[in-house]
Amino acid sequence: MFKKDAVQYFGSKSKTAKAAGVAASSVSVWGDLVPEKNAMRLQIASNGALQYDPEIYDKHAKAKRLGESD
Repeated sequence: MFKKDAVQYFGSKSKTAKAAGVAASSVSVWGDLVPEKNAMRLQIASNGALQYDPEIYDKHAKAKRLGESD
């Protein structure tokens, strides 16, 4: 799940943080991807509008190991 999609859906970083059950400052330090442990919470909070896709995380981790960027 991409952070930009989550923030767009919820309307702000603070609302995204509240939905994820974290501090607003946490959302600010997330990279491009919502941390996996928070992605499922956001999927539930969005009633499935946002989807946790393990493949995105696998591809991102592989690219980081290979020194690539998305």
